[in-house]
Amino acid sequence: MHITAHLDVDVVAVETDDQLSVLIELTAPPAPEAEGPRPPSTLQVVLDRSGSMGGARLDGAKTALINLVDRLDPQDNFGLVAFDDRVEVTVPAGPLTDKLAVKRAIAELQARGSTDLSAGYLRGLQEAKRVAGAGGATLLLVSDGRANAGVTDPDALGGVAAKAYADKVTSSTLGFGLGYDERLLSAIARGGVGNELFAEEADTASALIAGEVDGLLSQTAQAASLQITLSPQVRAVRIANDLPVTTTGNTVLAELGGFYADETRKLLLVFDIPAIAALGLAQVATCEFTWVELPGLTQHTVSVPLHVNVVPGDQAAGRIPDPVVRTELVYLQVQEAKRRASRHLSAGASDAALAEINRARGAVTDALAAAPAYLRADLDEEVSSLNYLAQQTELGMTARAAKYSSADSSYKSRSRGRNLPPATGGYSNEPPSGGSTPGEPPHPRRS
Repeated sequence: MHITAHLDVDVVAVETDDQLSVLIELTAPPAPEAEGPRPPSTLQVVLDRSGSMGGARLDGAKTALINLVDRLDPQDNFGLVAFDDRVEVTVPAGPLTDKLAVKRAIAELQARGSTDLSAGYLRGLQEAKRVAGAGGATLLLVSDGRANAGVTDPDALGGVAAKAYADKVTSSTLGFGLGYDERLLSAIARGGVGNELFAEEADTASALIAGEVDGLLSQTAQAASLQITLSPQVRAVRIANDLPVTTTGNTVLAELGGFYADETRKLLLVFDIPAIAALGLAQVATCEFTWVELPGLTQHTVSVPLHVNVVPGDQAAGRIPDPVVRTELVYLQVQEAKRRASRHLSAGASDAALAEINRARGAVTDALAAAPAYLRADLDEEVSSLNYLAQQTELGMTARAAKYSSADSSYKSRSRGRNLPPATGGYSNEPPSGGSTPGEPPHPRRS
């Protein structure tokens, strides 16, 4: 793992309260040279087969699952749990030694019943844990409806996902259509350190399911985490990215999940520094990165100390903040605003959501003037994204706006800087064209 750190300012004024922003860039190891068969991967799918999934949605999901079975190797573990108000282990998790039988079982699924999402998810976790080896497992939950049976509390299921991640099972979610509960699927994806995906149409869902397999098969690092240990003179630290975080005393632990070959991500840390009394070089914190490298399952730990110079006030007054770090901070603050807007929209508070969107648009517009040229395209895309959100909200399309806002901010915050594996061909987040015509929200998709 290649790690670099960039400070927004390299000096702070003595005996003056201040903030320090640090941009961390992580680049995963490249794909290893092929030396024999690839180690087996484990993919567990949990599929909603309730009545609302009938027709094109279930047919599209089945086609996507049959295609991904063809792409997995016989030694890979695959399992499928289907749920409505009952749970059925359609394909017991295990090696794909009989692909024809597995594809036949998928093809025979029919829609029925109501939606007991928690029962399906919990059963899927059991199956994933049963076969996952040292490399862990990935679970993909696909649903189009609101859970109307079983556990329906987002915090409770997010906690289940976090516990499963501690047991090496990553949980990703795919919300299908406009009827699912984005708060519930977002909580599971966040707790499970996976992806939160949104597809309004069957073709988009198929592409996103394929993308999950691409990411799984190209991983070179798993169970990555960042532990920040604050120096005594630092009051607090905030991670601007939307990541699962645990705080204990002066230590903050953030879960980063898996990385695929050569993937680059950006993290933004904001330190609250009270008045430091002594001049000279001061240590702000120690960042300790830990990950398990594949395929050898070797654990690595790298420590990166962060320092800043404490200088007299007149020297600090002339400092010029790094425009790259400041632009990244604004970008991630906009993602926070979109998450808040999504929560307002889910609660039916359209005016509050629009206020968040408009404040975010103003922040992006202000940041454009000072942004480095190579980052302006990202900010321009954010303006388009926020315009689309405002348009959908004003047209009363609050379900679409809530889902897009949640999934888009999740992807951009947790995976900032991320480039997809070559097989997926990249992501397009451009809002649909057509002026005020309501369309499918922008989302990660194959190009």
